[in-house]
Amino acid sequence: MFYSFLLRGQDTLNKCLWPQTPVSLFCSPRTAKQGVLPPVLSCSICSPIPPVPPPPAHISPHPLGLGGAGTSSVSPAHISPHPLGLGGAGTSLVFPLGRPGFLLDFISCPVINGFTSAATVTIGFGQIKNLLGLQNIPRQFFLQVYHTFLRIPETRVGDAILGLVCMLLLLVLKLMRDHVPPVHPEMPLGVRLSHGLVWSATTARNALVVSFAALVAYSFEVTGYQPFILTGETAEGLPPVRTPPFSVTTANGTISFTEMVQDMGAGLAVVPLVGLLESIAVAKAFASQNNYRIDANQELLAIGLTNVLGSFVSSYPVTGSFGRTAVNAQSGVCTPAGGLVTGVLVLLSLDYLTSLFYYIPKSALAAVIIMAVAPLFDTKIFRTLWRVKRLDLLPLCVTFLLCFWEVQYGILAGALVSLLMLLHSAARPETKVSEGPVLVLQPASGLSFPAMEALREEILSRALEVSPPRCLVLECTHVCSIDYTVVLGLGELLQDFQKQGVALAFVGLQVPVLRVLLSADLKGFQYFSTLEEAEKHLRQEPGAQPYNIREDAIPDPKVTLLKA
Repeated sequence: MFYSFLLRGQDTLNKCLWPQTPVSLFCSPRTAKQGVLPPVLSCSICSPIPPVPPPPAHISPHPLGLGGAGTSSVSPAHISPHPLGLGGAGTSLVFPLGRPGFLLDFISCPVINGFTSAATVTIGFGQIKNLLGLQNIPRQFFLQVYHTFLRIPETRVGDAILGLVCMLLLLVLKLMRDHVPPVHPEMPLGVRLSHGLVWSATTARNALVVSFAALVAYSFEVTGYQPFILTGETAEGLPPVRTPPFSVTTANGTISFTEMVQDMGAGLAVVPLVGLLESIAVAKAFASQNNYRIDANQELLAIGLTNVLGSFVSSYPVTGSFGRTAVNAQSGVCTPAGGLVTGVLVLLSLDYLTSLFYYIPKSALAAVIIMAVAPLFDTKIFRTLWRVKRLDLLPLCVTFLLCFWEVQYGILAGALVSLLMLLHSAARPETKVSEGPVLVLQPASGLSFPAMEALREEILSRALEVSPPRCLVLECTHVCSIDYTVVLGLGELLQDFQKQGVALAFVGLQVPVLRVLLSADLKGFQYFSTLEEAEKHLRQEPGAQPYNIREDAIPDPKVTLLKA
């Protein structure tokens, strides 16, 4: 586990240890207080056991991804291991064995940017209620916006002031870290020590700010007056490790595993798939911002393993956490060792530090989260796409808007729009037409079966439905492969040209395409190596003859490749 950061030296070690302290000690117990079951262990059960090779350092696990926090108010004491948790985890683990990572490549950059920007807004605005000390605000985004603005007069002054002060402190410390000059070996020892102290304080700014807020809250608690809403009691201890039961006894009888599977239905597949989708979206978003690449199959396998192990400790389904990942990225986490540190600190906190969480103000935690996700809103992407390719604004806007309803719907809808745009370009490829004594038509991209009908109609309208009919050269330089449907369509075109007494010639055929056409033995098939030869032949000029469909008539390089 330690090899990835030992190679980077002591500087990277500090980056791993310091920033993870506030993430594990303060953000996770807050999630626990909101009712995610058993909260922190489900976040960190696989933190010490990363896959090999290790995952991106920034990505942090979280129950149910973006929607995990606050989805339930059930006490952890009432939760027991459930076989459906293991079933969903098994689905998560089996799914990547087919190596379906290429399917996730259909999540385009506009979709990722739309998801990132929408998640930034929803997560950031979701903390406004805690920042202002408002309670009983619905979780659904649109209702949340309405009730937040409706109840602004109920703002608690203490929470609002503390939250704004914490945000200001975080901003100042971040600016200090960004503007700290580099250390040079020739600097005096005192200067280097001062630099290290400033760097450590600014890097651990989340921990410092939350600790400062907790001390302020404790000071007021001692005086008997508390102007802040505190995190309060947090469930202590770890859930037992045990095998999920395959039957449940209730007042109405025993429910078998088969009955539970039937009741769950499609949820056994839908829940893992939604989790995988959100996790990959989070991973791609931060990979693009931090200049590293992800292996989708590795990510899917890691999530599946995490959920399998988590099912033995009653955890919720685990996916990638946008909020905690943002905190990691803003804190300077550089290696997967951050996950190990998080897991150790969270487990120790559950046993020994839960009493200290009582005095943490919710407004301080809200300030940490808001300042972590705020930089992720990409204001330039809309202007960039408008300048580069305006059509890409469509999947971005669809994803952005629908993510306010449900994140998974937004990502799916954006990916579907991107896929439809891709299919449309494949079914209706652009063609370049050159007028002259001989009509030359060149498909600007590949030629597949959805595009054959459109190509046929264009050729007929330009060459055969005019008076008199014209010969045509099909320039296939950009066509790298064809299928049987395309072969049949080209055969019908050759017959149509023969009936009209004109010729259809082919130029620039690549070897795989030529092999397929030769195997089809199309009647009237004529192939030329250059466009000039084809034009001379079609103009009935001497010296230009088509290559026959016999292999010995094909140019030597073509024969060699075909025989190979």
